[in-house]
Amino acid sequence: MKKSIFKYHLLSLLFFAVNFAQNIELENYKLTGNLLADSKIVLNDYNELSAVFALDDLPNKKSPALAGVMSLVLPGSGELYVGEYLKAAIFFAVEAALITVAVVNNNQGDDLTAEFEAFADEHWSVVKYAEYFNAHKDELGLPEGCNINITEDPNLLPWEQIDNWNEINFCESVFSHHLPKYGEQQYYELIGKYPQYSTGWDEFDPAVDVFRYVPQIMKDYSAMRGNANDAYNVASKAVIGLYINHLLSAIDAVWSAATYNKNLAITMRVQNIQFTDKIEFVPTLNISYNF
Repeated sequence: MKKSIFKYHLLSLLFFAVNFAQNIELENYKLTGNLLADSKIVLNDYNELSAVFALDDLPNKKSPALAGVMSLVLPGSGELYVGEYLKAAIFFAVEAALITVAVVNNNQGDDLTAEFEAFADEHWSVVKYAEYFNAHKDELGLPEGCNINITEDPNLLPWEQIDNWNEINFCESVFSHHLPKYGEQQYYELIGKYPQYSTGWDEFDPAVDVFRYVPQIMKDYSAMRGNANDAYNVASKAVIGLYINHLLSAIDAVWSAATYNKNLAITMRVQNIQFTDKIEFVPTLNISYNF
């Protein structure tokens, strides 16, 4: 009886092995038909199940795009987000210094501008300029019909005594420049830049050649304007520095975030554990951080 049962089990095992071998052969396995040998072939060719997660699955992943936008708006903030505290402090410090330089010099330029404009209003008179034209038409070669009407009223400011500003510009048609209306930026620039406007200054001597003589007060005024322009130039360069600081910080933040993600390596996979009568798949998590 025991021999019959043993033979029955042996035949069943052989039947199962043959069917298993046939199924495996369909998948390009070259089996021998021997159960012991074929089991080793199948187990040796077994591929362990695994899954590797991409960087997008990192729980502590930093967004390079977000870091770049943050630093583009406020230099150093992207570095702070990534954890680069030293670089964040440097970009913050540079930003603060450039803003300070820009604001201080721009305010200084405004003060110096108000100073030289007040100086011009006091010492340069468009009335004197117009009177010289009216008195020296032929000598200056002014166009025919040149005549500037002036309202002589001591209660009016000089630029208010000119009835028609276009009359001045008409008389100036033989010159390279036309006097802009009072108060414009070009008005204050031209009267201190070109000899044709020297006749309106307090210290002008009518006995000298208008195109060769520049009174000292006109030179002093030009120096005042130069100081104001210098302050504005420094402020402008500081503003350019701000743009550069924003751009460099944004680029560095993107690079820092990418480096951070590269150094933070996380891999999750399914590992098989073989027992006596079964194989179980157990999820495992491996984390490494490189400095």
